[in-house]
Amino acid sequence: MSEFDFDLFVIGAGSGGVRASRMAAAMGVRVAVAEDRYLGGTCVNVGCVPKKLFVYASHYAESFAEAQGFGLTSGDISFDWPTLRDNKTREIERLNGIYNNMLVNSGCTLIDGRATLVDAHTVAVGDTTYTAERILVAVGGWPNIPQFPGNEHVISSNEVFFLEEFPKRALVVGGGYIAVEFAGIFAGLGAQTSLIYRGDMFLRGFDNEVREFTAQEVAKKHVDLRFNTNIEKIEKAADGTLTAHLTDGSTVEADCIMYATGRVPNVANLGLEALGIEQGKNGAIAVNDQFQTSVPSVYAIGDVIDRVQLTPVALAEGMVLVRNLYGNQNQQVDYDLIPTAVFCQPNIGTVGLTEEQAREQYSNIDIYKSDFRAMKHTLSGSDERTLMKMIVDRDSDKVLGVHMVGPEAGEIIQGIGIALKAGATKAVFDSTIGIHPTAAEEFVTMREPAR
Repeated sequence: MSEFDFDLFVIGAGSGGVRASRMAAAMGVRVAVAEDRYLGGTCVNVGCVPKKLFVYASHYAESFAEAQGFGLTSGDISFDWPTLRDNKTREIERLNGIYNNMLVNSGCTLIDGRATLVDAHTVAVGDTTYTAERILVAVGGWPNIPQFPGNEHVISSNEVFFLEEFPKRALVVGGGYIAVEFAGIFAGLGAQTSLIYRGDMFLRGFDNEVREFTAQEVAKKHVDLRFNTNIEKIEKAADGTLTAHLTDGSTVEADCIMYATGRVPNVANLGLEALGIEQGKNGAIAVNDQFQTSVPSVYAIGDVIDRVQLTPVALAEGMVLVRNLYGNQNQQVDYDLIPTAVFCQPNIGTVGLTEEQAREQYSNIDIYKSDFRAMKHTLSGSDERTLMKMIVDRDSDKVLGVHMVGPEAGEIIQGIGIALKAGATKAVFDSTIGIHPTAAEEFVTMREPAR
């Protein structure tokens, strides 16, 4: 009989925690999972899934307008926010039920409540304590809103999915995935939209040419882009109007101001300090290659370790952890060549090195590029353009990075990510016959370097 109540106690039922729990339980491990908010974590409830549903919705008005060029017309278009919001909520509730069933049916003990660390082998949920041979912290991240006068009037990505009313005027602050995506969502659904970012250009860390091209295309979608400025204070009028006073001296009036200025590890009141678990400046839990913290019986994965804040990465970390702990394996997560997408309008898909990174690491690179108006828009009337870019090491012919801005970029780059993971060369791309007529065939028909 084990001296512990459980073999593995998982704090947090988000993407990484659920995957690790289910896999471990399937191996016969006695697993408990504690969650105090919602099953599925950020991604399912206030992240990837509901956001993508909103992104789908935001495309329809533009698609209806473009359809006229193909001979299809319809009556007046109206948007009913409660229908979208409530249909989204019903779908998320359905997914919550699926996660519940998956955990319970796999043999996990599901505990409702916020778990805190008591010692190296004990956690408390409310007034009840549980012991475990190992503890896994998978509590994810939380939106970060800076302190400034009037910040009580703003919302984060947590609240945006549940607004009582859809704003006529929306202001989004930030320059990352969430900010750029929600600017497109607000604008696509009919709100007068501004995006404020304190830096020269949004999407820091992406290829510079991709960033600049995306800014041009996003501006075409009626998003007022304001770079090199920030909010000093927000004032709220009696009629609910929010006035944002900017550092450049201008003001912007809005009905809703959303802050998407980063996320921080959700470690408050978790008990890490009492155990002396090492953390980074932003609270991120420090772990080794086996996701073990400075307390050997405590592990951590996902956004709370702040390596790569992507759902599939948390899933991969959870799987590697369980295989190593309970499957007698010695795996490591490969963080190289992770494909990613930004579901702005148009979408961004990217994998591998940016041009700037490639020039730092390689002495001879070739840049292949195609910038064109998609075939669809020859009749739709839209002036949207697509960018495709490939970065090649001239000495080895290896493809170092592939980037796209355009419709379904994420779908296209996923397949190309496999090719790059397999070590594809430019010759391999050149020898691949394209599917015609598609935008994706451009990636196998780029013959001459642009520079």
